[in-house]
Amino acid sequence: MRKFPDLGSWMLRRLSEAFELEREDIGKDARLKKNGIVLETQSYRVSGVGHFCILRMNAFFGLMKMETVVLAPTEKDLPLLNLDRVSVLGKDTQIAELYDTQLAPWGEEAMAVFQRIRDRDSDLPESAKQERHWYDDILYPCSYHKAGKGLSERLTAAGQDYAEAFIAQLASAPPCDPTAKKDKVDQFAETLYAQGGPAVDTVTKLFGRETASRLVLYHMYGKEAR
Repeated sequence: MRKFPDLGSWMLRRLSEAFELEREDIGKDARLKKNGIVLETQSYRVSGVGHFCILRMNAFFGLMKMETVVLAPTEKDLPLLNLDRVSVLGKDTQIAELYDTQLAPWGEEAMAVFQRIRDRDSDLPESAKQERHWYDDILYPCSYHKAGKGLSERLTAAGQDYAEAFIAQLASAPPCDPTAKKDKVDQFAETLYAQGGPAVDTVTKLFGRETASRLVLYHMYGKEAR
């Protein structure tokens, strides 16, 4: 069987080379299983940066695999980064989304780095046509949505390049007001949970609203109990 790309572990290694990471104990939420679906979650505190999460789903005896990687800066004034990789019956989808959760505008030069990666793969088919979503107004146009069969290596390279470029910008970005920045990230997570969507709805249906709330708000995006 074709090996599924492990972008989460790759990014974890790259982050640990530049920053101190502390894994959070999320108890039983680290591994959830029901109806043949296994959901595994790792949550980390990245010193001087914010929150990092890897979520993996395996279903239908491996015929469907999904990985979501979230890097939510709360001490650096950069966008929120979501990376999604999905493999279903030989078709791969790679998504790299950058959301405006900043306190100050993101520079054109910084955005251009990601636009060049997107432009490089302009010959690849876009993933399924997206319906209108609540977050469209804060989704940067340099985000990436590609899908197809036989594209695994190029899609993996794109995901790694987005992650690499983002980590490089984290290293050079000055600190920001963590309280104000956390509020912006928390708003995103709360709205995502309230509005729902394929992933949120699936987790809610399988494991209940309380578990889905913990997963989305606290484990994925690092909301703190106040």
